[in-house]
Amino acid sequence: MSVTDTRLAKLLLALRTQGVTDPAVLSAIEKTPRDLFTQEIFKDRSWEDQALPIECGQTISQPYIVGLMTQALTLEPRARVLEIGTGSGYQTAILSRLSRLVYTVERYRTLMKQAEDRFSKLGLTNIITKFGDGGIGWKEQAPFDRIMVTAAAESEPKALLKQLKPNGVLVAPVGKGPVQQLNRYAGDGEGGFTVETLCEVRFVPLLDGVAKEL
Repeated sequence: MSVTDTRLAKLLLALRTQGVTDPAVLSAIEKTPRDLFTQEIFKDRSWEDQALPIECGQTISQPYIVGLMTQALTLEPRARVLEIGTGSGYQTAILSRLSRLVYTVERYRTLMKQAEDRFSKLGLTNIITKFGDGGIGWKEQAPFDRIMVTAAAESEPKALLKQLKPNGVLVAPVGKGPVQQLNRYAGDGEGGFTVETLCEVRFVPLLDGVAKEL
């Protein structure tokens, strides 16, 4: 077993211990080389269960949080998923292995281009990218079966909830300050939602507009 295989096995065990037990989610994580999505300086730490810095002052999320959020979406193979915040593309790649189509929006052009290159290297052809303001979603492609938000909204993301199907699921960090609540919104089929708080998290804030300089 190679060093990478050993580190991956250790990571998967840690995720199971923390409650990420969905076999499909664990398989998607196993098949997605996290070291492809990290900066060169952090390659040796790619398989550690922690968040790491990436370009544009952003981060690649802790694998446990990636697994937890993905599991909370209860994805189905035919699902159309909207992701707000492409970032490195790691979470996007995992979503793409579990759904039919992933629409992902990124406000940093540099990050979007880098992520597109990674998707190409992995042969992931069911991802559609957009350079834009994630806070307003992607109205032209709505409604979506599932929505994942990978940046913290200050309050309930009403604009995004409107783009969810009646029985859809949205997972997002919500709250001001350095610590937020990871919330799961499940549609009741009649325009309402039940809300479940999964845990406390630390995400970069969901910002308006696009970053024109990056």
